[in-house]
Amino acid sequence: MKYHIIVNSARTGEKKIARAVAAFKKYGKEVAVHRTKKQGHAGEIAAELSSLGEDCAIIVMGGDGTLHEVLGGISDFERCAMGLIPCGTGNDFAVAAKIPQNIEKAAKLIAEGTPRPIDHIELSNGLRSINAVGMGIDVDVLKKAYSGGKPSKSRYLTSLIYCLKHFESYNFTAEYDGKREKHYGLIAALGNGRQIGGGIKLFPDAKLDDGYMDLLIVDYVSKFKMIFAFIKLMLGRINSIKEVTAARVKSAKFIPEKPCSIQAEGEIYQNTEIDARIVEGKLRFFVP
Repeated sequence: MKYHIIVNSARTGEKKIARAVAAFKKYGKEVAVHRTKKQGHAGEIAAELSSLGEDCAIIVMGGDGTLHEVLGGISDFERCAMGLIPCGTGNDFAVAAKIPQNIEKAAKLIAEGTPRPIDHIELSNGLRSINAVGMGIDVDVLKKAYSGGKPSKSRYLTSLIYCLKHFESYNFTAEYDGKREKHYGLIAALGNGRQIGGGIKLFPDAKLDDGYMDLLIVDYVSKFKMIFAFIKLMLGRINSIKEVTAARVKSAKFIPEKPCSIQAEGEIYQNTEIDARIVEGKLRFFVP
């Protein structure tokens, strides 16, 4: 198996890259390093590597956004496995997958490990998500966090607090498990991982390989009750709120009354509909 590291050059310095390469050499693995040069380049590199017709490990050195790009670019799931050396801001998927945040430990997991099958989410338009996809307040939180420059965990949190105070709920229809429901809500999201935004626990019970997505819908919550909802959210107990709909589903569709943006692993897509299904065990990933 050949090992390829795709590096988010905008976020990962040469010293970190050198540490990763040295760690793989320590375990007798030679790696080729591919540095991104523009937005979307990680997906292009992954598409090229996965079309060579040879067994390879495509290793992401970056955050959730780079991981999202690479997953979207892979064309041959039979011969390509994925790995992650977390170097992002939130590293939400790494937390869900229990991947070490230390470069050397993450490299050791890949070099000495065997990839195992996990699930991922796929939309009807072909867009893939490994951690979470959603619409509503989560998109506004990301836009607010990005507006101040390079986001950080503290900025995600302050942006969430701001948006909880100012976000206006909207009408949408949810279809899942043979149901068709009308909602006036804050958020509609699907999770394969457990959290977004560097620790916001939307899907506390989600598992990467159970063959299901975790659906979360939060309907309108009064400003007064929002305080208690926020506390439960940060404690991973959001599902205990009366206004929350939670389910484990194979497929789901959210239809907003008006066109809106969605997010997948923190990447924002304009006027895209969430019509999703879980793809069971097709992706091979180096996880503990």
